[in-house]
Amino acid sequence: MNLPGSIKPVLCCLALGLIILVSGSCKQGKLRVREDDQQGSANTAKPAKLKTVTVLPYWVATAQFAGYYVGIDKGIFRKYGIDLKIHHYQPFKPYAELIKEGKVDFAILWLANAMGLKDQGADIVNIAQFSSRSSLMLLAKKSSGIKTIQDMNGKKAGIWSGFELQPMTLFKKFNLDVKIIPIGNTNNLFLMNGVEITNANLFDEYHSIINNGFNPDELNKFYFADYGLNFLEDGIYCLSDKIKQDPALCSDFINATLESWKYAFDHPEEAIEITIKYKKQQNIPANRSHSEWMLKCYRDLYIPRGKTEINTELSRKDYDIISKILFENKMISRIPAYNDFYKPYSSLKTGPDATGK
Repeated sequence: MNLPGSIKPVLCCLALGLIILVSGSCKQGKLRVREDDQQGSANTAKPAKLKTVTVLPYWVATAQFAGYYVGIDKGIFRKYGIDLKIHHYQPFKPYAELIKEGKVDFAILWLANAMGLKDQGADIVNIAQFSSRSSLMLLAKKSSGIKTIQDMNGKKAGIWSGFELQPMTLFKKFNLDVKIIPIGNTNNLFLMNGVEITNANLFDEYHSIINNGFNPDELNKFYFADYGLNFLEDGIYCLSDKIKQDPALCSDFINATLESWKYAFDHPEEAIEITIKYKKQQNIPANRSHSEWMLKCYRDLYIPRGKTEINTELSRKDYDIISKILFENKMISRIPAYNDFYKPYSSLKTGPDATGK
């Protein structure tokens, strides 16, 4: 993520991130969106006035957020009556406070990070869970002597600032003493042997490290999912007051986001051009081949195997497993009720009486 409290979500965004076991081929091809998702808001096709809406990603500008850049550039959000602004992630800025104080309308968070924020008092709810499986791993060079999880004991790990929760849970589960070194959007500490272990996503850091001259057979990958920590990543969250005060906006935002990602997946070359434009605006290095790799993998991440539609459901099974692990490892003090934490956008009342007025 070069990858999304103490949460890159212990969460920064840790919106800390699993790796997603990106499996299967990242095939392109036309993507079908459910009819109810395509409908959006027919009444907002030509809105009288746009609503300014802010979304907070959990990381810097990359193709993992291509759908939002494409949606802005192609006017998709405007079609739904939304003038979307992106509040780009900045390391060491109080991400949790931006959410808790309502300074952003929507945030993209990893599930474990979101639970941590909820536990810290942020009254947030999940309204759509795009990620359906974990993508996070810990990566070590074979030359470090780390062949197993137990070999990590006494070592140093470069972990994204704000995304410490999941690694801490893993280390605690195996009773390991690992020194966590906060890092931003760089692999330099790992590449220069400043740490023996680093966070990595298959769609991002792993590919970057390979492109820095390492052969796959020189690295050992430890997928969190293989150790019972299949923490889901990208979900869209807002304060519970938001769905009470403006459920129609929440519904329109998700529908616009789905349409924007569909366009990005169906037009990858154009999506990459738009993403690179946003990266340059943020002074983020733009690598076309890496962005292409990331977008292909994100398509596989957002669309469950055997499906043709973008996932939006937070499964009860995944929620129960992850929340139990966090609670038992004392990473959260209580487990929020599933129905209090997850309010699917499709269930929101959006008619004239939606706000009770």
